Parts: sequence; C-alpha cells; structure tokens
Amino acid sequence: MALPLELYVGLRYTRAKRRNHFISFISLISILGIALGVTVLVTVLSVMNGFQKEIRDRILGATAHATVSGIDGRLSDWQSLVDQSLQFEHVEGAAPYVRGEGMISAKGKVNGTLVRGIFPQLEAAVSDIGEHMEAGSFDDLVAGEFNIILGADLAHAVNAGVGDKVTLITPQATVSPVGILPRLKRFTVSGIFRIGMYQYDSALALVHMEDAAKLFRLPGQVSGVRLKLDDMFAAPTVTKHLLNDLPDVYYVTDWTQTNVNYFKAVETEKSVMRIILFLIVSVAAFNIVSALVMLVTDKEGDIAILRTLGASPGNIMGIFIVQGTIIGVFGIILGAIGGIALATNVDVIVPAIEGFLGRQFFPADVYYISEIPSDMHWADVVTITVVSFVLTILATIYPAWRASRLQPASALQYE
Repeated sequence: MALPLELYVGLRYTRAKRRNHFISFISLISILGIALGVTVLVTVLSVMNGFQKEIRDRILGATAHATVSGIDGRLSDWQSLVDQSLQFEHVEGAAPYVRGEGMISAKGKVNGTLVRGIFPQLEAAVSDIGEHMEAGSFDDLVAGEFNIILGADLAHAVNAGVGDKVTLITPQATVSPVGILPRLKRFTVSGIFRIGMYQYDSALALVHMEDAAKLFRLPGQVSGVRLKLDDMFAAPTVTKHLLNDLPDVYYVTDWTQTNVNYFKAVETEKSVMRIILFLIVSVAAFNIVSALVMLVTDKEGDIAILRTLGASPGNIMGIFIVQGTIIGVFGIILGAIGGIALATNVDVIVPAIEGFLGRQFFPADVYYISEIPSDMHWADVVTITVVSFVLTILATIYPAWRASRLQPASALQYE
C-alpha cells in the first residue's frame, strides 16, 4: 500500500544513515530526554499518589468517614440514630462515642490526650485501631474496670506499659470544702496501639463508653455517632443526605471537612510537582527543535530537489513534522514503559537499592511510612503521554515551517 509522501520520506530520513553523525546524536539525546522525563513524571506521580493513599487510609483507620453529633455535643437517644443511619445508602457501620480532653499522668510525666469512649464490640465497625494493637485488645475494655488503651507514642511519653496505672485529669472541676479541684481518675493500661499517624499515636486514648460517660458527666448520653461507608469518596454525598433527612438537632461532618487543609495541601503539592515535571518534559521535547533545525540545514539539497519535482511547501512541512513526531513517539513509548515498570515495582526496586547502598531511605524509627508506596493511575499515564505528544508536535512546527520556506534556487546554487 502506497504511503503518503510526507510519511514515506519522513520514515526514510529516520531509517537512513546520515552523513552528519552529530545530528543523529542530538536526535538520540532528544529521544532519551523525553523518555527520561516521561519515566520520572509517571513514577513521581505514582509515588505521590501512593503516599496520599497510605496517609488517607491511616487517618481513616482512626477516624470515621462521617460523624453525626448533637448541636450541644450531647446525644441521648443514640440507639435510634444508629438504626436510622444504617438505612442510608453507603453506610455500612455505625458506633457511638464519647469525646473528651484531658491529661495523662504517670511516673512523674504528664501529656495531653484526647479521650474517646467506645463500645469495644461496636468499634470494629467504624475503625481499624483493633487491627493495629501492639499489646492487649479491645476486649480488655470492660465497663466499671476503668481500663485504658493508649497510643504508642502517648504511652512512651508518660513511660507507661500494659498493667501500669495512669491518672487521667479532666477539665471538669469538682467543688469541695477546700476549693475547686480537677476531676481525677486512676486507670489501668490494658493495651497499646500504633496506627501509624503521629497525631493519633501521640494523643489518643480509648476507654469504655460507660467509664467515659461517668468521667465526663454524660450519664446515658454520648457525644455522637461515627459512621463507616463502603465508599469513602461518597462521604460528601452521604453527609448531604443525612443533613436533609435527619432532624435539625444533629450536626453532620465527614472526613473531607475535618481534614480539608491537609488534603488541599497535598493536592496543591501534586499540582505544582506535575507542572515542574511537565516543564522537564518540555525542555526535552524542545531538544527536537535543535535536532530538526540541523537536519533541515543538512537536507537543504534534498528539499530543493523535492520542490523541483513538484512537492508543495505543505509536503515539505509534513515530512519534518513526521520526522520530529517519530523522535517524540519513540521517547514517549520508552518513557511510558519505563515509568510503568518503575511505578509498579517500587516495592522491589527501592529495597534492592537500599540493600546495595547499605542504608534505609525512610528509617522506621524516624518515619511512620518506612516504605515507599506507589499507586499508579492509568489516567495519569494517559494524560502524561498525551501532553508529551502535544509538546512534541509543537516542537516540530518551527523547523518544519522553516524547511517549507526554503527556495530551491538558493539551496542548489552551491551544490
């Protein structure tokens, strides 16, 4: 099948051995530059997606997808609210909680804490803390025994271990003949968890719901109900439906609102990183300009002959656009293959590099995410390849236009 003139000559120029090997070298550098830029872009965005997913999962392992609470921070008929909430689409778990703040004191050390009262048998329906216990279990929280489960960093801060006694000091004051005294209660440490997020590991303490209600003077009441969804990204929609269908005495929030600043910061960082990396690809793509300009200079005689044989300026322009596009496509394909290979094997490649260098990039005793996660999105790969292809096409326009403006007479006068 006969090929169009532009494609036929462009492919011939690509395959043919050039007299000027420097042009071939520049073309090779252009291909490698685009390939490297695309590879880095796919890999970095995949790693950033992995870190975002890992941190989001860890945050949602300790907090709820959505929370329904009373306007004044108190709920009495929480059982009916749990039953109502479970009727909504996407809601697959619900559990009440009591929330309070205080200070943990043990062995002469004091640390601030966020106390959460839970029903151990219901907590697994809304959080993953039970899967991250370093010692003890939720079953050790028995009403009336005043046991407490501490985050690992909180336990370390007050030098407390399983079986030790700690004193929980709450802001509520007690009036006595000797004046106003803070409320104190001795608890026994029955478990330690590490969720992997410092804000929870260093501050969160879990106690039984009934013990928390007594401590914070909420007899028969709770602070709210925490909900777990089958799709975390449906949280804003579920929250809207809850607000519309539940009475006005309830206040509803979801994880996208409680962590909005963090996730906006992550998205901003990803956007800036994407722009920076695309600029790297742009620099590599515009190496094609220098390669094609030198190729046009080298092929002036051929261009003049083609023009005298009837080729139009549009044909000449098409030939060099094809030439530059082939360079770009080769680079994009190599880069996409390399990026996909790296992004899907980060968990193997990074440990191998760490073993070779004899050092760990993210030590577990310093970083809470000690491994480099990767979450490659095919939409990112497609976007990167399409944008890189467009940049490649744009880079070919000027050299191709310059070739199309070449006059046969001036090109052949020195031949």
